[in-house]
Amino acid sequence: MSERATVHSGKGSSAVCAEPGVAVSHSGSVETGVMEGSEIADWVDESAGSKPLLFALSLIAGSVDVIGFLGLGGLFIAHITGNLVVLAARLVGDGKAPVAHLIAVPVFVLVVALVKLLVIGLQRMRIPSLQPLLLLQFALLSAFLVTCIDNGPHADPESANMIVAGMLGVAAMAVQNALVQLLKGAPSTAVMTTNITRFVADLSDALLESSIGDRINARKRARRAGLVIAGFFTGCALGAACEQAAGLWSLLLPAGGALIAVALRTQANRDLSLKRTL
Repeated sequence: MSERATVHSGKGSSAVCAEPGVAVSHSGSVETGVMEGSEIADWVDESAGSKPLLFALSLIAGSVDVIGFLGLGGLFIAHITGNLVVLAARLVGDGKAPVAHLIAVPVFVLVVALVKLLVIGLQRMRIPSLQPLLLLQFALLSAFLVTCIDNGPHADPESANMIVAGMLGVAAMAVQNALVQLLKGAPSTAVMTTNITRFVADLSDALLESSIGDRINARKRARRAGLVIAGFFTGCALGAACEQAAGLWSLLLPAGGALIAVALRTQANRDLSLKRTL
């Protein structure tokens, strides 16, 4: 399969460039999915496998974000740019710049770049990259959990060990943001402002578009966006309740969610292997 395939759509002469892992329907629309060797498994359309994975990823993001905010001195783990707001408020308020908030965005950017290099390397070796990235997210969240628990319930969020712990969480969310890019067409699992905007716009299109095909596509997009919004806010609610009850032990929630995501992908690989043998 070539690295990129150009497909002319039915509207005018516009072209759609399909990346590796993207299937193109006969109508010219792009059907999205992830590459499995020489075949494509659709994880973004209305398949049963895509829904629990996207829900699990968004639940992880929501739960780890609220737990980090409550337990690590206002550090946003998933909504990474929120740390810039907290940093500005702290600088204006007491003139102190928390180290974790200062380095969170650079760490996030660095990890995303490293993950991109990893994906390129895996693609060159013809190894599907989604499963390794899900495992990496699980490993980082587990390390985040262990480091926080090891430092005890009353650890100073600005101590060196807790700053390292926070950056492990930030790194895990950087991996998640990068791996979601492999699910072409999937909404972000960590940026809800954009998803809510898309959800409302797609609902409007589903009701108002004159073309039946456009209305159907809009409903599909709205369902995907609604799914991750529900997952994120469920994660926020569960994460807040667990953090209040168990402190940083509540990080078992996102770590467990990451393990479930790995299991979902493993099952999808098995199902795909079974289909190949039939």
